[in-house]
Amino acid sequence: MSILALPDARLYLCTDSRREEGDLEEFLDAVLAAGVDIVQLREKHLEAADELDLLEVFADACRRHGSLLAVNDRADLAFAAGADVLHLGQRDLAPVAARRVVGDDMTIGLSSHSLAEAITAAKQDEVDYFCLGPIWSTPTKPGRPHTGMAPVRELALQAPERPWFAIGGIDESNLDQVLDAGAERIVVVRAITRAEDPGAATRRIAARLAPRPASTPADLPATPPGERGQGTA
Repeated sequence: MSILALPDARLYLCTDSRREEGDLEEFLDAVLAAGVDIVQLREKHLEAADELDLLEVFADACRRHGSLLAVNDRADLAFAAGADVLHLGQRDLAPVAARRVVGDDMTIGLSSHSLAEAITAAKQDEVDYFCLGPIWSTPTKPGRPHTGMAPVRELALQAPERPWFAIGGIDESNLDQVLDAGAERIVVVRAITRAEDPGAATRRIAARLAPRPASTPADLPATPPGERGQGTA
């Protein structure tokens, strides 16, 4: 099966290894078949060997569905696992240094937590895509201030050439606010991982991420209702 190209990716999922549920392979097949374009294993404090074992399961599922496998933080493990994507935080290895580890073919993404960081990431050497958020407070990043929607609207108006994803507390209840602000790609966690039917939740979200007609700045709402809502991711 052919592998998805990064610019075509719209739905990015971060998930743990589903130890409590015990359904990792079934879960991955369900959500990748339903529309997840990129999947990242996000589970802190794993030993390298254990993470590589899990990444093999993720990689097999991605190959079955033509999706992209992302590794969080660790350039060495991304290289060892043959991942498609390495995602870095602001305080992780610099993208230029990570490129020397993973080579020229791997996609490198970078987190940003403000409009200024996003603008920098949009032009930074060796960064192929970036994320902006968290838009809403989220239990996956406790204590990190949320950005609100304003930076998303401002970034969308600047129309950076590099693909970018909105992240942080996004779920089915607030997705339209994110899309109306101009984002075209999102990262989710609990909206899918905690859904009663993860495959069905994925299909609903993916359908709403289909390309929309272009909006002019006048079309974008200044302050969407409920912007201060607490997210679930």
